Amino acid sequence: MKITYWSDYACPYCYIGEARLKKAISELPEIGDVELEMKAFQLDPTAGEHATGDTLTRFARKYGLSMEHAARSIEHISQMGRDEGLDFRYATTLFTNTMDAHRLTKLAQSKGPEAANRVIEALFKAYFTDNKELADQKLLQQIGEDCGLDADEVRALLTSDQYREEVLLDEREAARYGIHAVPFFVVGKYGIPGALSVEDMKKTLLKVMEEDTVGAEKRRYM
Repeated sequence: MKITYWSDYACPYCYIGEARLKKAISELPEIGDVELEMKAFQLDPTAGEHATGDTLTRFARKYGLSMEHAARSIEHISQMGRDEGLDFRYATTLFTNTMDAHRLTKLAQSKGPEAANRVIEALFKAYFTDNKELADQKLLQQIGEDCGLDADEVRALLTSDQYREEVLLDEREAARYGIHAVPFFVVGKYGIPGALSVEDMKKTLLKVMEEDTVGAEKRRYM
């Protein structure tokens, strides 16, 4: 089974949704091997290289909320993350451009699923737990090396436009499909917007597995 999903490292629901997806997969050994493919989606392609304000103020302005309401909403989202076992510190995140983080992900994906998974998890942790600026090239270099990527390849990536077009291609593909918010998961013929609960994700995975089994049986007797 293959699951494709669009995501951004600065999106809290993306981190939560990915954690729930992986938990659902781990609780359904009967579905067999699952291939995960993350595609890039920048929440704000115009974001700068350094954070220009705190998360509370940015959140309140973006959604037109009072500071008190924004604080409650941020804490609610953070608790959702903690409920999934994540050390989730949304209130103190430092929002910056994520293009280079996505380009690093593309490099990792070229090395195989294990390398990709290590880099994806490390980038989410860097943002939501360690509250690092994901546009920081020194940080990205260190993450790449810590996750087993070749130091020279990472350095060459960060000093070039390598994989930039692939990131933009992911975003154009999302636009063609009418995807305007993330996370967005594609499982079989189903498009799943948002961070579904673990139980709802399991129901979808089982439904796809059953449909694939029926389809295989039909083809067998054609």
